[in-house]
Amino acid sequence: MAELNHTTVATLRLYDKEGLLTPTYTDPATGYRYYDIQKNARLDMIQYMKELGMSLGEIRSVLKSGDLARIESILAERNEQIYAEIRDLKTQQNAVERAIHALERYRKSPVRGTISLEFNERRYIWAMPCTKNFYDGDLADFEDCLTELRNALIQNHIPKIHTYSIGTSILRKDFEERRFAVDQVFILGDYTLYKTRNDLRIVDAGMYACIYADNYDEEVSYANRLFAYCREHHYRFSGDYICEVLSEFNVFDENRRNMFLRLQVPIQFEEQK
Repeated sequence: MAELNHTTVATLRLYDKEGLLTPTYTDPATGYRYYDIQKNARLDMIQYMKELGMSLGEIRSVLKSGDLARIESILAERNEQIYAEIRDLKTQQNAVERAIHALERYRKSPVRGTISLEFNERRYIWAMPCTKNFYDGDLADFEDCLTELRNALIQNHIPKIHTYSIGTSILRKDFEERRFAVDQVFILGDYTLYKTRNDLRIVDAGMYACIYADNYDEEVSYANRLFAYCREHHYRFSGDYICEVLSEFNVFDENRRNMFLRLQVPIQFEEQK
């Protein structure tokens, strides 16, 4: 019976134990199970329902009741589970692609302290206010902000994988006054997340003045260099200042978060008089 139906003897024994497929006759002396060829139809149905993703318990319930509506209900639930799994896999795939892109960008990025003008594509962010201005403190205060962000993401049912692509911002007016007061901490999401939620906002594409840093403690001094460069070249700020964590893979240190940062501010050009 097992050989004819491309299954195993252990599977037939399990189906017998679970009450799904009983032998036509069991030899009381040897315990051997014998099956009639007509049992194939029942076995085919069990195997088919397994391929549809139904559990043995669900299959037993259906076979016992003979209720087609029960089959439809189970399959509808399974269909929703499959869609959820597909969405989760798509989210994971997008995160893997972002990680590959981040590593590639890290390898090809300018050395620390380099200032450049770059065009940034449209980005999608989920942001929350910072309750603590970590610029007045140290890295521990920054870690507190990240903890609050991750807790908020969990409460809002946003996949944890997004917590590894983060940034912080300073309002344009504060940056213009050289006042380092953190406004928001955020994750950089993707278009898929943006389309499935209504609480992400768009950061428009445009030209950005950028400077790169590979140490958290360098941000303020490097941001001041970026400010001076923009003023020297008569660039006008057109939006908020952003500190984006490009990668945390650059140094493997168990005692400290090591980040490669891109400090950036959107700009507009003024004509030289």
